[in-house]
Amino acid sequence: MYIVVAIIAFGLLIAIHEIGHFTAAKLLGVRVNEFAIGMGPKIISKRGKETLYSLRVFPFGGFCAMDEDVASDDPRAFTAQKRWRRVVILAAGGAANFLAAFIIVLIVVSGIKVFAGTTVVELVDAFPKDGENGLMVGDTIVSINGERLFYIDDFPFLMQLSQSNRVDVVVRRDGNTVKLNNYLLERREYMSDGELRFMYGITFNRIEPNIIEGFKYSCYTAFNYVRLIRLSIAQIISGTAGVRDLAGPVAIVDAMNDIGQSAPSVGAALLSIANFMAFIAVNIAFVNFLPIPAMDGGRILFVFLTWIIEKIIRRRLNPKYEGYIHAATMALLLGLMAFILVNDVLRIITS
Repeated sequence: MYIVVAIIAFGLLIAIHEIGHFTAAKLLGVRVNEFAIGMGPKIISKRGKETLYSLRVFPFGGFCAMDEDVASDDPRAFTAQKRWRRVVILAAGGAANFLAAFIIVLIVVSGIKVFAGTTVVELVDAFPKDGENGLMVGDTIVSINGERLFYIDDFPFLMQLSQSNRVDVVVRRDGNTVKLNNYLLERREYMSDGELRFMYGITFNRIEPNIIEGFKYSCYTAFNYVRLIRLSIAQIISGTAGVRDLAGPVAIVDAMNDIGQSAPSVGAALLSIANFMAFIAVNIAFVNFLPIPAMDGGRILFVFLTWIIEKIIRRRLNPKYEGYIHAATMALLLGLMAFILVNDVLRIITS
């Protein structure tokens, strides 16, 4: 059941992205030739007044065709529009995904009974207490290794990311900023409530949820999704992670299914899948905004580049040349997507 839910959820996120483009284009009076959900051969299609609406076989994609790379005398053509209009239409897909992610997070957050802050309220007896040179009760952790800490949810993730028990911690103490460089923070066995537990030995403050705190928590959660994607890309660039660590639609659906299967109840499963959907929605938006040809961000970049070039040469460029660049890059991206697809299947089979 959860595989079906995951496929529908992923297809919905793609649809939301394309609806963003479509809605912006229609509101600005730009002609849309075809609005498609899915890729590959058509399953069903219906012709509107000027737009062909289609549902295609593979639910992992979609498009909003507006003849972006064709010169046209039609005043309603995409390439005939002013630059700000083109930028709005191109940015609308990612914006729709961000908005959808935020709404999902708000819904999920509404069910949380308490938030955990970043102010230390207790240290276990065996915790190494170094006085002013270490963590103290009342300290608010501001950052770990330069990454801002908003809620304690971020704490284990940032510690895992450091790949070391020695981290640079910034705390706010009595209104002052204190730096604890190369500070030892490690999970180990501590006695708590009469039991040996494997933990950091720190208890943080609790925040009672209300409308304002819920909104703040939702904003920070969306920010953390962007940060996680940024840090993941940084790991790939630095070589810490490889191309084989990339996940595509198949792996995403499989992950959603695993989340659903491991949940204690159907309600908990749907909430967990919804939360993961929000992360994927932000991921789709973030990746599409990267300044890579064939992506929305690349097309927005070319809007400004062609403006500069046309100012210099004093004549309009034929959009077909930009189209060649986007088409060549798309071919490379499709090759990468094929590699990721095969890698996803092999990872699932061998796991």
